[in-house]
Amino acid sequence: MATFILIPGGWQGGWAFEKVEESLIARGHKALPLTLAGLGDVPAPLANLDLHIHEAVRAIRAHRGDEIVLAGHSYGGMIVSGAADVEAADIRALVYSDAYVPESGDSVWSLTSPRFRDMFILGAAADGLTCAPPPNLDSRCRAHPMGTFLQAIKLSGSWREVPRKAFVGAHGWEGSPFLDLYQRLSADPEWATFSFDCGHNIPRLKPEAFVEILLAQV
Repeated sequence: MATFILIPGGWQGGWAFEKVEESLIARGHKALPLTLAGLGDVPAPLANLDLHIHEAVRAIRAHRGDEIVLAGHSYGGMIVSGAADVEAADIRALVYSDAYVPESGDSVWSLTSPRFRDMFILGAAADGLTCAPPPNLDSRCRAHPMGTFLQAIKLSGSWREVPRKAFVGAHGWEGSPFLDLYQRLSADPEWATFSFDCGHNIPRLKPEAFVEILLAQV
C-alpha cells in the first residue's frame, strides 16, 4: 500500500482529484488530496509559496514511514519540488501533471507564458492580492493568492534525490507553457515522461490513465 499526496493546480482544491482519489482507494491505497491555504472555504489572500510548501511538508511528515508518492498538477509542481526538497528521504516518487518543474529562484510568474501573465494581471485587478479564476473553470474554484504565483522558490537540489520522477504532458490544448519542458525532460534519463492528447487538467480528464501512471511509480 502506498500513500499518494495530491497537490491541485491554480484556483483548485482537493476536489480536483476526486476521481483519482476514489480509484486509488478502491485499489487499496491511501489518497490525500490537499486544499491549500486560501483555496477552500477560508480566504487567505496573504498566503505565499512558502506557506503552501509547508502545508505539503506537514502532510508528508504525518505519513512518515509510508511509501509516499507526491503528485502535483500545474501550479502544484512548485509545491511538489519545494516539499520534496525538504523531505526527499521520505518520498518514493514525484509526479508532475502538466506542471511547473522549477529551479531555485524560479516562480510561476517567471516560468509561465505571457498569456498567463496577462491572465494573472487581469485576475488580480480587483484587490491586487488574489487572482480571480478564469471564467471557464469549475464553480468550486477560488481566487488564488497572488503571492504564491510571484514568490521565487528556494531549492537546495535535494528534491533530485527522490528515486523516481515522472512528467505527464497534456498536448491537446493551445498555449501550453509546458511543451518545451516536456521535450527537455524526455531526453533526461532520470525522468519518465508520458503524454495525452487532452486538455490541461489531466487528473480530471484522464483520471484512470493518470492513476495507472501513479501506480507505476511504486
